This record gives sequence, structure tokens and C-alpha cells, in this order.
Amino acid sequence: MAPVSCRDVSQQLSPLLHRGTAANTSHGKFSFRRAQSLCGPLTTTNKRLQPSSAATRDDAVASLVGQLEPNVDQDEEEEDLYLPDDVPSTRRRGSQSHDDELASRWREIHGCDDWAGLLDPMDPLLRSELIRYGELAQACYDAFDYDLSSRYCGSCKYPCRAFFERLGMPDAARGYAVTRYLYATSNFRFPSFSFSDKRSRADAKVWSQRANWIGYVAVSTDEESARLGRRDVAIAWRGTITRLEWVSDLMDFLRPVADEGIPCPDPEVKVESGFVDLYTDKDPSCRFCKYSAREQVLLEVRKLVGHYATLGEEVSVSVTGHSLGSSLAVLSAYDIAESGANLISGDGRRAAVCVYSFSGPRVGNGRFRERFEGELGVKALRVVNVHDSVPRMPGLFLNEGVPEMVRRVAEGLRMPWCYSHVGVELALDHKRSPFLKDTLDPGCSHNLEAHLHLLDGYHGSGERFVLASGRDPALVNKASDFLKDHHCVPPSWRQDENKGMVRAPDGRWIQPDRRGHLDDDHHHDGHGGNDGDEHRSHHGHFRLFG
Repeated sequence: MAPVSCRDVSQQLSPLLHRGTAANTSHGKFSFRRAQSLCGPLTTTNKRLQPSSAATRDDAVASLVGQLEPNVDQDEEEEDLYLPDDVPSTRRRGSQSHDDELASRWREIHGCDDWAGLLDPMDPLLRSELIRYGELAQACYDAFDYDLSSRYCGSCKYPCRAFFERLGMPDAARGYAVTRYLYATSNFRFPSFSFSDKRSRADAKVWSQRANWIGYVAVSTDEESARLGRRDVAIAWRGTITRLEWVSDLMDFLRPVADEGIPCPDPEVKVESGFVDLYTDKDPSCRFCKYSAREQVLLEVRKLVGHYATLGEEVSVSVTGHSLGSSLAVLSAYDIAESGANLISGDGRRAAVCVYSFSGPRVGNGRFRERFEGELGVKALRVVNVHDSVPRMPGLFLNEGVPEMVRRVAEGLRMPWCYSHVGVELALDHKRSPFLKDTLDPGCSHNLEAHLHLLDGYHGSGERFVLASGRDPALVNKASDFLKDHHCVPPSWRQDENKGMVRAPDGRWIQPDRRGHLDDDHHHDGHGGNDGDEHRSHHGHFRLFG
């Protein structure tokens, strides 16, 4: 029901007031957005109500109008925060015009001109693509099992073949098929931070002593490729969740990438040690981490790019991630270009490589940035919240913002804290959103769903915050407490039904056995499966297995 205007209140209340009381007014007669207005009584007296005179009826109406009018205004204001239904379809995500437009504009959206003229004002097509890739990164959080009582803690909760379907992402399920899960470990051994902490309740039954599921590789279907204008290989990296990964985050010094096996000809190209360790470490005793995350992702990208290029298709590589996942996205995109995993043919042509980063820290030094952007031509668009401290780290004092001469001198002195961001920055401000409350919790300003909410409402600097696609603001509170209380969305509301427990045939409640899909989704030897499994029809395209 539409909100009641103040001029109509008197007419609607008159029959009720003639019956002798204003306290009998039903809340069902009105439509409110603010739940708080429903919580308190309309009157505060405890005396027995007397039959009302004409004067008391007028007073009651005036009093009630005074209470309702601010809420009606609030309701109208919040309705204005969504684009109306009759706006041109070019401003709406997922419209047919976008489908037609993307195929001809994909290189521009992929950063061929460094997004010049697309960020302010915000290009609607770019906004929709940023949200789409951000949702691929968010899927890593939603699918990760961090239940300390689960013997599968640290793994993906869903099988590879039904990944997006089980997450309730029908658009992604139609558009992409996951071809490989990625696993990582770290060889830093600090007892208080080790993975054994999370095994304390599951004891020896845990699925892996050292491995963490850290992301996935997916490839677009035939239908989605036609919409995108190319075959897209998407790589999504999960952000920081486990304590082990926080240790890697805190290892704040630079190391030459050439020392880690990445074939860079310049020893001055350096990256943060913790990130590169997580990316390159392996554990021969663990069948999930027998090969490093680097080896896993390079193998899959080479295979996919080579396969579809052989079919004569245009191919792109799009890498996304949030927080630590953003660092791994930047590092893996650089490695793909440096190692030539994106080579299409012997004539030197390469698949375009682009990073869509969300709330990511700095990864390398100034020379890394020059190699990344200038010499290899990798593109990166970094979406940040100006109130988030993570993108300011590491390199809080010596970074791309200091004068070039100062930075060169510091790097010449081999100071280990000289960092530079790569790519182009899109800075958003959560205080511009009327849906979000002021909070001192740094996790809220860093939250990925909050970034996607800000993207949906951003139209350019100085422009009013209006949700372009109508993306549900309740998603912000999926794993945080960031929405204003009057929206009545509980904090951290997302959880598995019955916390993942299922009823066995004998009536007992148990954790479902995931060993089957862990075995199916893991490439046991890390460097190729059976030849007969190399190509399998899946979602309208060839699915490749490593």
C-alpha cells in the first residue's frame, strides 16, 4: 500500500474517532518504512479513555498528523533512493540495451583506455560489470567453510559443478562454469596462528592439515560469451579469513619476484613478502597443496586461453578479489602476463588481462607498478572506500603519493617499505549512503558487500546517492552490522540452514560427507588429469580439467 498523505489522515481517522478513542487506530491502515514509529504507543496516558468531544477529536488528529508526517516524508525520501521504474533502460543493470552494448564496448570496460571518462560521471555499463565481478569475489566468502566444529573447515562448502547454483546466483550459474578450485598454504609456522587452532574441535578428522580453499577459476558459457563479446576466463580470490593468512598480511617487507620463481628480468621488481609466500608456497605432504596456488592458476589459464584461442575465439582474463584476495588478484594478473600464460598464438598476441580489485592493499614497489602497467600492459581498476584503512597499507608513509625524487631516493637506499598502488582508483564514500550508519567498526568500511552497495548508488562526484539497479541493501548486513537500525535487518544474518547439519536416514543429525566432491573437484596431480577427462561438455561449452 502506498504511504498515506497527511491531507488524507483526517478523513481516514474520522470514523475511528467517532467510536470514542484514537487508541484503537490500526497500524494496518498505513504503510511505514520506519519500524521505530510503530514501536511506541500513540498516547502515553494510563487514564481510562473518555468519549471524545469535537475539540478532543481535532487535537487527536493534529497530534497523530504530527507523528505521521515525518515518517511519510522519510518514506518518500527513501523511495527516491531507488531509480523509478520508468527511467531509461540504459541506466538499469541487466537491461537488454546493456547486453547489446557490452559486446561492442568490452575492451573499453576492460580498461583499454584506463577507464578515461567512465568514472565521473559513472558509466552505467561499467558499474554493472564492476558489481558483477564483485559478486564473483563475494561468492568466495559465502562458499567458504569456517565453522570450527566442522571437519571440512577451510574448504569450499559446495561442489564445483553446482557452485553458483548452491549459492543462489542464477545469473552467474547461467553465465559461468567453475573449472578449477584453488588451494593455498603458508610455510610460516607460528603455533598460536597455525591451522591447528581451527582443528581443535574436529580433531584428526579434518579434511586437510595445511590447505585452505582460496578461490576458483571459471569460464563463460557460450550464451554469456555472446553477451560479453568474448570468452572470459574469470579468476576470483578469497580475502582474509583465517588467522594463518593474517600472519602473511603482517609480513611487511619487499622481496624480488624473481626470487620466487616468477620469470622477471628485473631484480628491482619487488612485492610484499607475505602475499607472494601465500601465492607460491606448497606442501609436498598435502595432496591439495602439493602444487602452489601459482602453479594451479597458471596451468588452468594456459589451458583455457589456448583451447578457446585455437577455436578462433576472442579471449580475456578477468581477475577479481577483495582485501587479501585483491593482493592475490594483482599478483596473479602480473604473473599471468609475465609468464606468458595469456599468449594466444605464436605471433605474440595475448589475451587482455584486467584486475577488478576491491579494498586491496598495496602489493609491490614503484618498479613493480612500472612493469605491471607500462611494460606488460595489465589493467587494474581499484574500488576503495575512503574511510577504509586497508588500501592505505602497507607503505603508509612511502608510497605513490610522495614526490618522485623522494621515492627514488628511498628505493635507491633499499628501504623495505616503499610501496605503490597499481592501476586506476575509484574512491567511494560510505557516508554518502543514507542507508548506512556511523560506526567505529573498521570491518564495516572494509566490507565487500558495502562496496557493492556504494557502487550501485554512485553516479559521480557531487551526485546524489541513488541505487541504480535496486540491489538489495539488506545484503550489506550479510556479515556485518552496517545498515541503519530502522531498516530492521539483523546483523550478520547469513548462515547455512541448520548450520549445515542434515538428517541421516536413521534420523540422526550429522554433518554431510563432502569427501566425494572434494575428490572430484581437486586435481590430484596438479598438472593435468586423465586425457579422457580433458574436455567435457558443460553449460554449452567445453569444460577443461587440469
